[in-house]
Amino acid sequence: MNTSIILISYLLGSFPTGFLIGKNLKNIDLRLVGSGSTGATNVLRNVGKWPALFVFIIDVGKGLIAVKIAQYYSDQNLMEILAGVSAISGHLWPIWLKGKGGKAVATGLGMFLALSWKVGLASLGIFLIVLAKSKFVSLSSISAATFLPILMFLYLGNFMHSYFFISLVVSLLVIWKHRTNINRLIKGKESRINQKQ
Repeated sequence: MNTSIILISYLLGSFPTGFLIGKNLKNIDLRLVGSGSTGATNVLRNVGKWPALFVFIIDVGKGLIAVKIAQYYSDQNLMEILAGVSAISGHLWPIWLKGKGGKAVATGLGMFLALSWKVGLASLGIFLIVLAKSKFVSLSSISAATFLPILMFLYLGNFMHSYFFISLVVSLLVIWKHRTNINRLIKGKESRINQKQ
């Protein structure tokens, strides 16, 4: 059962929502335009606002549903974490798209909404505040990822809890996936939310 949960979570995460939206609505391969990501931000810039919102909601659902499945069939924190990480891995490296997917922000949000809705909502709040002030999706994502383990610690009050450890791992992973964005931010070349890359 545990192996099945991990496999299902990976396949759920790897469902290429953004890619399919780009192909069906604009006949474009998102991997070849803009940032090359199949996530909601690249959909927003190259397909449209409402398709991007749809992709965001589905991608959040991937992480949330994967963890909920693990919670239903297992009472182990480890299985919840493995399911969430598997969904994130599927989103980052989808088997259907030769390993080129999104940046795990939305799917990661879904994972942490399922693990702790308070931490998940607080992270989303930080993302939205930074986005409203800066108009940089990348900076907003990096800010939310940076604060994620801090928020998890404040919620748990324990550095040794597995939720804190995985929040730190996911935080570092999201920041690493945004390394080119960080470079552009430093150079003043990053596109704002209403600009094409």
